Amino acid sequence: MEALQPIVQLGPIVIRPRNEIVMHPKIYNNSSFYPWFKDCVGAIDGILISASAPLKRQHAFRSRKGEISQNVLVACDHDMRFTDIYTGIEGSTHDARVFQHAVPSPDSLFPMPPAGKYYLVDSAY
Repeated sequence: MEALQPIVQLGPIVIRPRNEIVMHPKIYNNSSFYPWFKDCVGAIDGILISASAPLKRQHAFRSRKGEISQNVLVACDHDMRFTDIYTGIEGSTHDARVFQHAVPSPDSLFPMPPAGKYYLVDSAY
């Protein structure tokens, strides 16, 4: 966790969404995507990353596969650039619960899409 702090501080500078008002050319110029994804601004998914936790808290960080990990929520745009990363949630936490933590948190600065736009997600969200 301590090693990630400098990276987290760089987040707002390096990780940011592109202009979401204008439709992305990869959507507009591809008949397989347009008009079906014309209002999509990116995708959100979760990933389990190995972690170390104090002995007293290891049960909370144990994933359903039995590994000690943290559940990380990642949002990216159509250029596969990260627009948000939310870390530090126990590996046993379901993706929908991680999303509930990330979105309303004022310190996460989660990039909500403009009105009428959306993120592509899987059924866990």
